Amino acid sequence: MGRRILNDALRTIVNAERRGKATVELQPISTLMSSFLGIMKNKGYVKNFQVHDLHRVGRITVELQGRVTDCRAITFRQDLKAKEIEKYRLRALPSKQWGYVVITTPDGVLDHEEALRRNVGGQVLGYFH
Repeated sequence: MGRRILNDALRTIVNAERRGKATVELQPISTLMSSFLGIMKNKGYVKNFQVHDLHRVGRITVELQGRVTDCRAITFRQDLKAKEIEKYRLRALPSKQWGYVVITTPDGVLDHEEALRRNVGGQVLGYFH
């Protein structure tokens, strides 16, 4: 169930974007999900998000920007070395110009650009564009 939480949340975001909703509530939550949403917020794909009652079941309220066309979690977390990140990005994303691959590294949860800058590898969590 732990890996399905992130996948279900990201699919909920995509479905709400397609319906034209302004906000969406995600439940149950995890700290990994809030890290993923933090990267989406920094890159301008989500306006804002708030975490309510983290220590219980909790929920996250996400304000949508209208930019997300697809967002998926990889359930079979694939290991990547730093030099393999670019090849994976070209295979997973539809274009070189937009989209981000999110990777969990020893330095924390990073997007592919920051992982390349720091020259660290890790496991692929998912992608968004």
